[in-house]
Formats: sequence, structure tokens, C-alpha cells
Amino acid sequence: MREESLTASNRAGRLHPVEARLAAVWPPEDWLSRGVVIALSGGPDSVALFRAMKALWPEKNPSLRGVMVAHFNHRLRGPASDEDAQWVQNLCHQWGVECQVGTPRSVDDLRSPKGHPSEALARKARYQFLRQVAEEHGLRYVATAHTADDQVETILHRILRGTGIAGLAGMRRARLLSPAVTLIRPFLTFTRAELRQYLADLGQEYRLDASNEDVRFTRNRIRHHLLPLLRGQFNPHVEEAILRLGRLAGEVAEWIHQEAAQLLDQMATPEGRGWMFRADRLAKLPSFLIREIFRILWRQQGWSQQDMGQAEWDLLVQAVRQALSGPRGKIGRWTLPGAILVEAADGQIRICPQ
Repeated sequence: MREESLTASNRAGRLHPVEARLAAVWPPEDWLSRGVVIALSGGPDSVALFRAMKALWPEKNPSLRGVMVAHFNHRLRGPASDEDAQWVQNLCHQWGVECQVGTPRSVDDLRSPKGHPSEALARKARYQFLRQVAEEHGLRYVATAHTADDQVETILHRILRGTGIAGLAGMRRARLLSPAVTLIRPFLTFTRAELRQYLADLGQEYRLDASNEDVRFTRNRIRHHLLPLLRGQFNPHVEEAILRLGRLAGEVAEWIHQEAAQLLDQMATPEGRGWMFRADRLAKLPSFLIREIFRILWRQQGWSQQDMGQAEWDLLVQAVRQALSGPRGKIGRWTLPGAILVEAADGQIRICPQ
């Protein structure tokens, strides 16, 4: 691969359709000015993101200090994981881009109690590393290469586990990793097939992760078993149907969120380290708005939501009812995950860390 191949098309004023679409959905003026960490696994989707973003860098300054690559070596596949990390470093060196590689403290940190690799733990460790890289270098964005296919699998996965309207919306195009760092997914409207064709057009190689074929992982079973079944026996365009559902759910979830955020500002009264609510005002609202008000409060306060399931959010709705209907002077108390204390009595709801 030669630097000259970067943009013979650029110099002629022509971009590949994938590059042009990326420039349209996420203008380079944004990430060039604020800085970005490109999450590069070495797989086809992330390599396509790297090459497309590189094609949009100005020729007069091809080695931008505000753009770098980060690769997280999970070390879960032995030598293959190390080979992927080395391949990514070589690719970045060839294109003159700074690359930072991270590893977990111990492989056991990414395994379930039964000793199997954990998708959730690996994902959490990866995002922690990407956020740290961005913060250490003062970069605003972390860009990942999630595609429309990933979105379909995410929505199906959430349906199978049980989810609400917000979960049906799938992955958001952008979300905060920290007050200073935003995760962005500029490829959410691109398909894997489009990106592989893009790489073929460039003559760009990439790595294949054998663990993506391991059906012990739920997402892989969805990809290799469930989706082909749905496509073959129920709806040949099932992916489009699921993505349409996700878009509609996202519109509804956004409306609910905006309403709940306004209501939280109007109803929450700070008290010490916690917050006080009048139960009679909350009780006039539908349950889904009450739950969203408390979800926003949890996020704003940085309280853990990891173990807050539907039962815990419903308990908060129950506390509102009990504050109004319980005997005067009797306090209902619950401790929620993250050691958050909820007290309901005499028409008031009090929520604070223990």
C-alpha cells in the first residue's frame, strides 16, 4: 500500500461513494477541528472507517495531530489477538497515523464466572480504554464502525432479552462516554456488504476474527441462525423492517425523553445529597413518564444503572403510589442497586445515595 494511492481520486476531485456519504453524514470539518480517536480492530468495518476518514483528511496536512487510532487487544484469542494488534500497528505506520494499543489487566477480567469470554465485560473494557485515550490526548470524539447490520442484531438481541421503547431504538448515533468525550457511530446507515465492496475497490486487506463465528455468543447466534431463519421463512426484507421499527421507536423515545427532562427540572427539589419529589404531581403522569424521569435523574447523578432492570424502575412508580396511599407517618424504604435509598411517606418521595 502506498501513500500515493490515498487519493488519486481525491486529487481529481472524486470521492468513492462510501467516502462521499461519510462526508455528508459526518462532515470532516467537525472531527478535524475537535479531534477523534478511530477505534480500529482490524476487521473490515473498522478498516473501512479508517480508510474513508483518511481519504477525507486534507492533503496539505496528512498527518493530523488531532486524529489517532486506538486498538484494544482483548487477548482472548491467544496469538491471533496479538497478530491483530500488530497488523493494526503496521497499517497505521504505513499511513503515518499514531496508534495506541491497550490490553486488559488480566484476561480473566473479561471472562464469566464459568470461564467463558464475556461479550459484556469485553465491550465495557474496550470503551473504558477508548475513553481514556481520548481524554489523555484531549480529543472530543471516539468513532466506531458499527453498521446497519449491527443495529439489526442489537435490536433483535434486546427484544429477546426484554426491552422497552428506548431499547427498540437500538444504538444511538452519538452518546457521551464522559463529559468530555462523545462516542459516534457514523456508519450506522451503511451495510457490511457496502463496506466490503469499498475495501475491494481499494484493494485494501483486513483481518477476520474467528470468534465472530462462535455461536456460544448470543449475537453470533442471532447473526448466523436467527436472521437467516427470519429472512428465509418469514420476511426476505426482515432487516429493513427491523431498522424501520428502530427508527420509529427512536422518534417516540426522543419525545418521551424531552418531556421527562422538562418535568424533572420542574419537579425535582434538591435536598442534601438527594432529591425530593411531590408524589401528587408525579402520580398525575403515566407510568412510562415517571420511569423516564427517574432514569434521567440516575444518569444526571452518575448513579449506576447496570443492575436497574424493569422491576426496579417499576418499584419507583410503586413508591409514588405508596407515598399517597400509605398511612400517615409510615415510611416505605427501598434500597436500589448502587446503594440508592428511596423513601416514600406523607406525599413525598426522597431519593439519595446511602
